[in-house]
Amino acid sequence: MSSSFEGIPEYGKDLIARFMRFFRPRNVAVVGASREPGKVGYAVVKNLIDGGFKGKIYPINPRATEILGLKCYPSITEVPDPEVDAALISVPAPLVPEVIPSLAEKKVPVAVVVSSGFAEAGNPELQEKLVSIARQHGIRIIGPNTYGVYSPWYSLSLSFTIPYEHKGHLAVVCQSGGVGMAAFGYARWKRIGISINVGLGNMSDIDHTDLLWYFYADENTKAIALHMESIKDGKKFIETARIVSKKKPIVILKAGRTAYGEKAAKSHTAALAASDEIINAAFKKAGVIRAYALDELFDIGRSLAMMPPPKGENVLIVTMAGGLGVLLSDASYDNNLKLMEAPQDLVDEFKKFVPPFGAFGNPMDITGSCTPDMVERAVRLAIMHPKVDAVIIGHWHTIITSPMEFAKAVVDAVNEARGKGVEKPVVVSMSGDIPETLQAVDYIETKANVPTFFVQPERAVRVLGALYQWARYAGILRK
Repeated sequence: MSSSFEGIPEYGKDLIARFMRFFRPRNVAVVGASREPGKVGYAVVKNLIDGGFKGKIYPINPRATEILGLKCYPSITEVPDPEVDAALISVPAPLVPEVIPSLAEKKVPVAVVVSSGFAEAGNPELQEKLVSIARQHGIRIIGPNTYGVYSPWYSLSLSFTIPYEHKGHLAVVCQSGGVGMAAFGYARWKRIGISINVGLGNMSDIDHTDLLWYFYADENTKAIALHMESIKDGKKFIETARIVSKKKPIVILKAGRTAYGEKAAKSHTAALAASDEIINAAFKKAGVIRAYALDELFDIGRSLAMMPPPKGENVLIVTMAGGLGVLLSDASYDNNLKLMEAPQDLVDEFKKFVPPFGAFGNPMDITGSCTPDMVERAVRLAIMHPKVDAVIIGHWHTIITSPMEFAKAVVDAVNEARGKGVEKPVVVSMSGDIPETLQAVDYIETKANVPTFFVQPERAVRVLGALYQWARYAGILRK
């Protein structure tokens, strides 16, 4: 194991080794593969093919010789490779435990069980039997009752939902299939790059804590977003998250925080929940960021994966509208951001081109009469100034500077600064008519990799606040 993993407990190192095979497989076996469209076993094989998986795919079905043009095997023990890196099980629940010994013969490190009919269906004994047999044979289990996993960097769509093609740097874990699909819908809309997506289902064995070790080691993961309905082992989670979040930010949406939600969670995945006060204390101790809504989880998670860490606390607002500047200022206070005193030399530069009815403090209001050239100049000056550590940019739609002209000016300024070696956190809030403004939002995110938000300025500031919250915990900034 790499020396960079010093200080990681042995079970963490074991998990990293297992997941390095599983999420980056040379071959995959689908136990319960089907010839019938509409069946889960058929959809999984089709997804592997349609997703462009480069390794070998082994459908397992004793009553078929071929599925989707692939040779079918009666048992995983019959596949030609001496080892199988990843396996998915899609057979009726009572038969799942019987499959495990055959996986062990092929040294499968981790198996995904998509089959339902376990604890969530009032059958905890069968789930306990599955886990017991898996442990006896040295196999770890994801699920049961899960949609599967995705590893886009390795073109692995080991799931019965549609493949996902946008690879990137945000790891996503969901304890619910519906939430997982919401994650994909949001990610496709925003074209968010995912490093890993895992559906935990009933979380009978592998849980959020276990996966954190792989995310810690995975060079493709820069930020981690977790949806939780329960925490299996609070102490273990805190100990693990404290280590991982020193290196990579973790944001969590804890479902079931109310009496109604807790009741729903118990009926959904047979989850055991803790009081919200205990959860808050655990998260604070673990150095994780808490989200309270699904869109907030995705907003923060994707933004943390996009932005560089800040080098200081000084935040500057550059806005085209005074009223927008007020909202951004309030949101900055709410999110524990420090709005610096605008440096005099920067003020002097702004006064050279901003109308006298603008504002030359913080916020720096360049007014709605600004041209695209003025926008580019203002943003560039703000980013390049050595005393400015992060920039919040506010836009509103005018005839003088269209949303797309504004977007191009921002992109040019940000990329020019990066070309000179200046990397700072930047967030943008855009307000205006659609579809022009939405197109401009997409342009900034695509061309400059800058988190950009439509209409709600508070969302832009919230993600920057989350970045600073993590940076303070990780020791990048002094608290």
